[in-house]
Amino acid sequence: MSIYEKLKTKQSALSVTGLGYVGLPLALEFARHFRVIGFDINEERVALMRQGIDPSKELDASAFKGCDITFTTDPTDLHQAHFHIIGVPTDIDDHKVPDLNPLIKASQSVGRALKPGDYVVYESTVYPGCTEEDCLPELEKASGLKGGIDFKYGYSPERIVPGDKVRTLTGILKIVSGNDAEALDEISKVYGEIITAGLHMASSVKVAEAAKVIENTQRDINISLMNELAIIFDRMGIDTREVIEAAGTKWNFHKYYPGLVGGHCISVDPFYLMHKARSLGYEPQVIAAGRRINDYMPHFITKKVVQALIENGRNPGECRVLVMGITFKEDVADIRNSKVVDLIRELEDYSINIDVIDPHASATDVKHEYGIELKQNPEGKYDAIIVAVGHKEYRNLPHESLFKLTTTPGLFFDLKASIQKLDLPTYFRL
Repeated sequence: MSIYEKLKTKQSALSVTGLGYVGLPLALEFARHFRVIGFDINEERVALMRQGIDPSKELDASAFKGCDITFTTDPTDLHQAHFHIIGVPTDIDDHKVPDLNPLIKASQSVGRALKPGDYVVYESTVYPGCTEEDCLPELEKASGLKGGIDFKYGYSPERIVPGDKVRTLTGILKIVSGNDAEALDEISKVYGEIITAGLHMASSVKVAEAAKVIENTQRDINISLMNELAIIFDRMGIDTREVIEAAGTKWNFHKYYPGLVGGHCISVDPFYLMHKARSLGYEPQVIAAGRRINDYMPHFITKKVVQALIENGRNPGECRVLVMGITFKEDVADIRNSKVVDLIRELEDYSINIDVIDPHASATDVKHEYGIELKQNPEGKYDAIIVAVGHKEYRNLPHESLFKLTTTPGLFFDLKASIQKLDLPTYFRL
């Protein structure tokens, strides 16, 4: 009997290691068809999931109903499974070098649970070759088994879009790969049970890894071009958004918009590809340039804010600025690698007094991660307002409500063009 048939008849279980933005939706969807072991090392998060609560605030309680799933922090529970999926975060360290520690530890935990005939599939974003060169040896060492002989393995990159309620897990075409034809066939059958949009079968694990990492690298580079244009057009006194809309009337122009590029994907994944390229003796040019431009944007915006304050006769050190939004993108609670934090730090370097509000972020998480106190609501009058994240609560916000929060004249900086354009000399948008 094949592994797919064993899962389908629930003679075997499927495990998902790492229950964050990627792992939890995947585990719950599989649990509608198979018996699932959901493993995560964070006890607080697991306790919430047992109550039907998504700690990431992406899924509502109904997503947990009708699911055959056991949430656990005990790695020995992984022994119950014969098909293992690993979807832990892959980040970079302070030197912007890939941090594989979570992936290695997850591989070791799964490796200790491996049995002959098992399958292991990785979903974490990595550089081409990481699965077979870095993870496979850990699986083999921990299990005493040989990959490709005693157990099968593959790679199926995650394509979860945080905050997107339309393009959800099952409706996004999925790339799958395996170490051989048999592995690819079985892995495809397992994922085909939940993915309605279809599967793309990659020719190798490395091809699947490379496909994932360039998805976000391409987006990073495209946004960096728009950010560079925003810097240039600002010197010309041209509205970048109006330029993009005009250019977008041509059928083959692709619309990307300037902004702060943070989060755990677009601003991180290019460093994985650059790391691999450098290990092969090639120094990437375009990818590195795109990263430099996008990382420069908090500094560029800070200069604009400080310049505007001074031009309006104000001492930055005596000014109050309201920053609206601190998550890495609109309508999500995720604050990981938020570039809004970089902007706040740079503004604080000028001794500007900053208040921060965000209807989606957890005040506890923001305080723990960045030492920043979130305000429940604006307090008093501000010399400038920065709409940093385009949350739905801010989109098309009535101008009057903003004017009430500012001194005269109020300075407005709309980094995501969230509000209707203000016809004011003190209004700036990227």
